Amino acid sequence: MLVETLTALAAAGGTAVVQAAGTDAWTGFRLAVARWFARGDAQRERAELERLDQTAAALETADPTQVERVRISQEAAWHARVEALLERLDAPERDQAADQLRTLLVGHVPGVAVTAGQGGVAAGGNLDIRAEQGSIAGAVIQGDAHVGPHPASARPQD
Repeated sequence: MLVETLTALAAAGGTAVVQAAGTDAWTGFRLAVARWFARGDAQRERAELERLDQTAAALETADPTQVERVRISQEAAWHARVEALLERLDAPERDQAADQLRTLLVGHVPGVAVTAGQGGVAAGGNLDIRAEQGSIAGAVIQGDAHVGPHPASARPQD
């Protein structure tokens, strides 16, 4: 069984294949992925290119009502394939392959532009906002904020 970081890397690989399919980045990315899987075996590289093309075709021709299901299925399939390859390798080869995959993903997957409108918050990764011990936490608070009973309810009654 792979450690958590390699499982996450395999998931990222599966997601990247599906996200790149049909984009301008697809041609170079599919070749890089096929070479990564082939590990120097030309016949296996051709087979991987065919699998990648099948994925792109499945996504392109999916019925509009089934696109999400097909996308999830293809991501899972590529995640499993990446994970299986990493599991077959011995520790030094696995580390090398993981480094190569990280480099491949950084080099071929376009960065995600994160933007927010005025008064909004944008995060390109995890965003963790916490309130502890009766405090208030928020990425954006517009207007008054109170801790405890509402000030109107604390007024003496006539």
